[in-house]
Amino acid sequence: MPFRRKHDRLRPLDEAAAYARCHGDRDQSVRVVKLPPRRARYDLLATGEEIRRRFEERIDAREPDPPLAPTPSPSA
Repeated sequence: MPFRRKHDRLRPLDEAAAYARCHGDRDQSVRVVKLPPRRARYDLLATGEEIRRRFEERIDAREPDPPLAPTPSPSA
């Protein structure tokens, strides 16, 4: 039964070290910037559930369709 050798774990890399490892030395055209926090989302005027409920209310409030005339049978 072959034994697996225990691999030493590498130390965690910060962003600068990871960039240097992948892309080599950093020049002045590349820099890490911190983005401002996202602005709060505005409240929606209606949720999907409210839209569905209002749609059902409009369907229920419609006048019923008039009955359809009977179709003649093709054997006549």
